[in-house]
Amino acid sequence: MLNALVRLLAPVMLFWLGSAVAGVSISSTRIWPAQDYTRLTLESKQAIRHNMFTISNPDRLVVDLEDVDINETLNQLAGKIATDDPYIKSLRIGRFKPGIVRLVFDLKAEIKPQLFDLKPVGEYEYRLVLDVYPAHPLDPMMALLESATSAPQPAGPVAGETRIDTAQSAPGITVPDNVPEMRARTLIIAIDAGHGGEDPGAHGRRGTHEKDVTLSIARKVKALVDETPNMRGVLIRDGDYFIPLVGRVSKARKANADLFVSIHADAFIKPNARGSSVFALSEHGATSTAARWLAKKENEADLIGGVNLDIKDPYLARTLLDLSQTATINDSMKLAKYVLGELSNINDLHRGHVEQAGFAVLKSPDIPSILVETAFISNPDEEIRLNDSAYQDKLARAVLGGIKRYFSQNPALSKPKLAQTD
Repeated sequence: MLNALVRLLAPVMLFWLGSAVAGVSISSTRIWPAQDYTRLTLESKQAIRHNMFTISNPDRLVVDLEDVDINETLNQLAGKIATDDPYIKSLRIGRFKPGIVRLVFDLKAEIKPQLFDLKPVGEYEYRLVLDVYPAHPLDPMMALLESATSAPQPAGPVAGETRIDTAQSAPGITVPDNVPEMRARTLIIAIDAGHGGEDPGAHGRRGTHEKDVTLSIARKVKALVDETPNMRGVLIRDGDYFIPLVGRVSKARKANADLFVSIHADAFIKPNARGSSVFALSEHGATSTAARWLAKKENEADLIGGVNLDIKDPYLARTLLDLSQTATINDSMKLAKYVLGELSNINDLHRGHVEQAGFAVLKSPDIPSILVETAFISNPDEEIRLNDSAYQDKLARAVLGGIKRYFSQNPALSKPKLAQTD
């Protein structure tokens, strides 16, 4: 009788013992190197308990993972470290002691790491995210000045006066001849490629990711802006990596930007939705149900991309003290109308007027800011056009045309560099 009972319970006991000793299995690993920071992601079906510390001479970062299996997926992570990664030289993975897997990162420079958990969202399971920031980040304004001095300067007006050339705006738009003159000053245009890294944005039926299209268009806009006398473009994102929405606003303000243009590609459940749209911030609710839905979708990008909620941006906290944005929103509406007018020459408009909603990425108190939905990536025809370099050029020229028209009617005033403290 006893032997029969043992035979009956043996499979259950073996299963229970196996479950008790089995560790968390890593299902996916990703690494996103960038000049701003390098992000490393471990994905699993369960949350991972962890610990982190740094060692100097030489600089190393140690991450201990509790009750994690060393499987092939985890072992392959070391091979994903690129030789040109700005901060990580190499990675070693091994069993430190029973129950602890240790990751040792050999570093190229002193860093300020952040390690945090993300709960399942969208298509992602639990994520353990390591962000490797430089200990001494490059000041955006200094980077801009360095690029301005190293890049060849386009021919422009004589020193002392600045005139924005509007002759190259898109066909069908008449620009006044009496363009106001301004004191010589380089106008800074912040160009934000939507989404990036862990956050792919919308996707088309052919597999096109919004984050790739927006970056390509943003780079083209920057190139055109840089060719324009007395203008300089700043890319908020210049690679496939994630930047939180509030971080995008902060980067634009640190660069002392005069305008902020966020580039996106729209999507809808019905593939026949089509056309371009331009949005500005609203203080009093969305102008339509569709605008409210789009703002909600775009604002959820931080959940997908992965934001460390324990870290606050002290710079942005200092600069958002003035919550009165009425004047900035009015200027944003003017800019949006000009850009929408230029887009109407190359594509259908989804709506013939500028819409407003509570987009988090547009909430700068002193920089006119717009969000451009270039086309519907969910529309098969528009997805093809969004992947076409020549059409991307047209979109970039339309955005620049709108910017030029804005400055032709709204001369930029003197804008001292914002005070920054440590």
